[in-house]
Formats: sequence, C-alpha cells, structure tokens
Amino acid sequence: MSYDLAVWEGRRPADDTAAGEMFHDLCNRYMHTGVKHPPTDRIAEYVAVLLERWPDLAEDEDDVSPWSTGPLIGEAEGPLIYFPMRYSMADEASAYVAQVASSMGLVCYDPQVQQLRS
Repeated sequence: MSYDLAVWEGRRPADDTAAGEMFHDLCNRYMHTGVKHPPTDRIAEYVAVLLERWPDLAEDEDDVSPWSTGPLIGEAEGPLIYFPMRYSMADEASAYVAQVASSMGLVCYDPQVQQLRS
C-alpha cells in the first residue's frame, strides 16, 4: 500500500476544490498523454532537495527511504510530480514533502483526502 502526493508549479489554488480541478487538469495535460515531458528545473530542484533527506529507492541500501518507486525524478512530468510513498512512512515523509514544497513556492496536494497541504 502506498500514499500518494502531487506537487506542482503555479499559484496556490483558492481552495481544495480548485486544487483538485487543477490536479486533474495537469494530469490530463502531462501524465495521460503517452508523451514523456521532462521535468521543469523547479521540479528537478525540488526532487533533489527531497533526495538530500532520503535516498532514491535504487540507492536505499539501509531501507530508510519512503519512496515507493525509483528513480523519484521519473515520476515527474513537466511542472508536476505525482509520487507514491510507503504507507508506513507517510506521516513523516508527507509532512516533509509538503513543507519543502511550500518553502519552494510549489503547490502540494493530497488526492486521497482531496486537500491542499502546506
């Protein structure tokens, strides 16, 4: 079981409903096209910050990484990254993921509960 979060570039939506609509729009434009979109510089920088804290899955010799897939940057499509985390580490990792996104001016959205994170 995993816990998924989405992080993207752009203005913070006015509310959770608008965030959900924006998330679905971004998925349709970038993830469901059959075309690989390279991550934007800001998303690549964001992923690099996350990997400073926890290693990429392929490099996780001590089983400390919360990521469920790897390489983590592979989950990025243009200005969006939608990635799964191990459920057992979701509380700690999702709090950090959201805090880093906020500090970098990115939007963090939890599609499971359909809410913005900060």
